[in-house]
Amino acid sequence: MTRVVIASDSFKGSASSKMIAEYITKGIKRVDNTVEILPFSIADGGEGTVTSLVESLNGEYELVEVKGPYNQNVMARYGVLGESKAIIEMAEASGLPLKSARDSPRVAHTYGTGQLIKAAMDKGIRELFIGLGGSATNDGGAGMAQALGVKFLDQAGQEIGTGLDELKRIHTIDCSQIDSRIKNCRITILSDVTNPLIGNNGATAIFGPQKGIEESEINELDFILERYAKVVEKAMGCHYINVAGAGAAGGLGFGLMAFCRAEMASGIDAVLKLIELEKVLTNTDLVITGEGRMDGQSTQGKAPIGVAKLAKKYHLPVIAVVGGRDDEVSKIYEAGIDLIIDIVIRPMLLKEAIENVENLLIEAGETAFRAYKLNENRK
Repeated sequence: MTRVVIASDSFKGSASSKMIAEYITKGIKRVDNTVEILPFSIADGGEGTVTSLVESLNGEYELVEVKGPYNQNVMARYGVLGESKAIIEMAEASGLPLKSARDSPRVAHTYGTGQLIKAAMDKGIRELFIGLGGSATNDGGAGMAQALGVKFLDQAGQEIGTGLDELKRIHTIDCSQIDSRIKNCRITILSDVTNPLIGNNGATAIFGPQKGIEESEINELDFILERYAKVVEKAMGCHYINVAGAGAAGGLGFGLMAFCRAEMASGIDAVLKLIELEKVLTNTDLVITGEGRMDGQSTQGKAPIGVAKLAKKYHLPVIAVVGGRDDEVSKIYEAGIDLIIDIVIRPMLLKEAIENVENLLIEAGETAFRAYKLNENRK
């Protein structure tokens, strides 16, 4: 019996990882109804990571009311993956979708993400995975630390508020009341971002504009973030400003490493390890993966390449089913993908593709399996 593993990232705005596996399965079954399908929900640490891990590991959702990035009340969820493990997406509490047109990135904060961490520890969680994609914030993780009990003080010894603008007042740090459970909680950061905290390739310069930071503000706000980080490093006895990933999620990567001693990890590698995908690959014939758009960025820690690299340890053929692709994909093939199938097979508007995603994925699933059978029939 042929065994096929389907492990695709979601197509944002049209189909979840689970739905994609279901639709591709229908296409494969058109060709051979005896094929054994092993579906896995995956993500790379960004949007959909909580959902994918809860689905793959039969976890549960917890809903918590927290402060959003602009002090609004937000209902944010995280996933419990057993007695002691949990997964958080910082965007649930501090994400860009929570921003309105009038909200300023200068006041946005990660306080709600810190509240999610506390809520997880209240549940007895001792191993926490935090996905850093989709942030609205640029506060270096200061809000997160404040939620955990850290006090940032001005020159008069008064506690400052939340947000990047407030950080220009920072003079000293009081960590005496930080949640003591943090030292017994192992925290892993899931991110494919390798930017440092500051500088031309840092959080403010690279990611600030998509959060509403004007180009004329970048130098000023980067200087505030640098000053904050130096005060933190002096107080905590650490050196993370230039570490790869410190600039993820507006510097939340830096804050988590500095205050929580979190470890940085490739999002997709950590997810694949958690769902134990490698165990089933030892007895698999074909792997189908995919994402909404496959381009040059896909080789930089995205889900399909992580799946492909793991599959190639066992010399398995890997087919990627995608919503769209670049004209030049040689690097994708070099990274372990054997065939890319675009579900859009004729000219159509994005709206039409989204509305017909089920049928398009079914057709792609059939095409993928027929392509696999071509090689098998030659043996």
